[in-house]
Amino acid sequence: MTSRNQTPRAIWSRIIPATIALGSLVATTMTGPAPAAAAITGPANPVVTWDLNAQTAIWDIAAQQPNEQVRSFAMVSGAVYDALNAIAGTPYQPYLVAPPSRGTESADAAVAAAAHDVLAALFPAQQERLRTQYDAALAAIPDGRSKQDGVQVGARAAAAMVTARQDDGAFGDQQWRNGTAPGQWRPTPPLFLSQGAWTGHMRPFLMPRASMIRTPEPPRLTSKAYTRDLNEVKELGSATSTVRTQDQTEAAKWWHDRRSASWEIKRQLATTQRLDALQTARFFAMTDLIVADSGVACFSQKDFWSYWRPVTAIQLADTDGNPRTAADPGWQSLLVTPPFPEYPSGHACGTGARMSLYRYFFGRDDIAFSGSSADSGTTRQFSSFSQALDELIGARVWGGVHFRTADVEGAKLGEEVYRYAVRHYFRPLR
Repeated sequence: MTSRNQTPRAIWSRIIPATIALGSLVATTMTGPAPAAAAITGPANPVVTWDLNAQTAIWDIAAQQPNEQVRSFAMVSGAVYDALNAIAGTPYQPYLVAPPSRGTESADAAVAAAAHDVLAALFPAQQERLRTQYDAALAAIPDGRSKQDGVQVGARAAAAMVTARQDDGAFGDQQWRNGTAPGQWRPTPPLFLSQGAWTGHMRPFLMPRASMIRTPEPPRLTSKAYTRDLNEVKELGSATSTVRTQDQTEAAKWWHDRRSASWEIKRQLATTQRLDALQTARFFAMTDLIVADSGVACFSQKDFWSYWRPVTAIQLADTDGNPRTAADPGWQSLLVTPPFPEYPSGHACGTGARMSLYRYFFGRDDIAFSGSSADSGTTRQFSSFSQALDELIGARVWGGVHFRTADVEGAKLGEEVYRYAVRHYFRPLR
């Protein structure tokens, strides 16, 4: 398990050596050409196309919340990966299955069938719209056995995924523990909601159990670390802060956008790094399944610690037993506080997992990328994966929804989930 006395930036210094220790994976099998038998190319990347279609179903129409979105994306990406991996001759470990294949099946048809069938199972109310989209995709593929067999491979991969995720605990009836003692979580203004407790009880995609990766105890209310954290978010995360810069305000809103620029960035990296369809499918599956499991592990820890949010802590600071904190009963955060406990930060867990995986997959940190947000009305540019993670850690403080320690420890948890996943899944078989 990762040492907890290091910052996320320090973690990066260990990733490349650890990558090498995993075997000759990165340069030759992750960023280089796919094996000869796996050469799946074409004028358009069907994996990118159907990931965008999935976003439409998952967010634009279903409007799933972040803890729900990651499960849906993982299911789609995992099925697409298994289908293309089978057509390519199974050069990598399948996630669930390797449907029988001669290697002549249409990759476009397989991707369309796999993605469509998972999405149709997830969103029954969208079946008519999805079928129209699916029929249009198949109409663009020449008729023949290759097309028919591609559909069959994709359908089998999707069926395996849908079956595997039945009764996985998603959308269960678990509830967060509410407390009234100092440090204990309770619903926060303005809506005072309690949602998403089932996430930490859902069966993971990759890890053997949700509680496998744990975080240290959050700072005690009388500690110097807690004093530092509270006073920082009190000053920088207030809705009326006079010290937060315009760029920090925009960053806070950008990272909070529920449309998640991470989807755009994932597709952008596949395009700019010129991944073929199989490489893209593997990249998307690794990303989405690892991020989903980081969410499960993170919410499991939220449930365990049940730690109060900054808005509660600041308004009730006169009850925390710490003479170095002062209550402000009227304090409000810049962003609306999510309806679940604070520690560790879910966004940091997911971003820590995502950026760690990106650096591992491409074998380098200094790849430029960008993403846009309707909430902030801005596009943010990043020169490296570590820069993005560093900004996220600050942005959740600037938005007033997290203490810095929760962000730092969340990023470490996400990195640990990534490390477990790449040691046990998606490895080259030849």
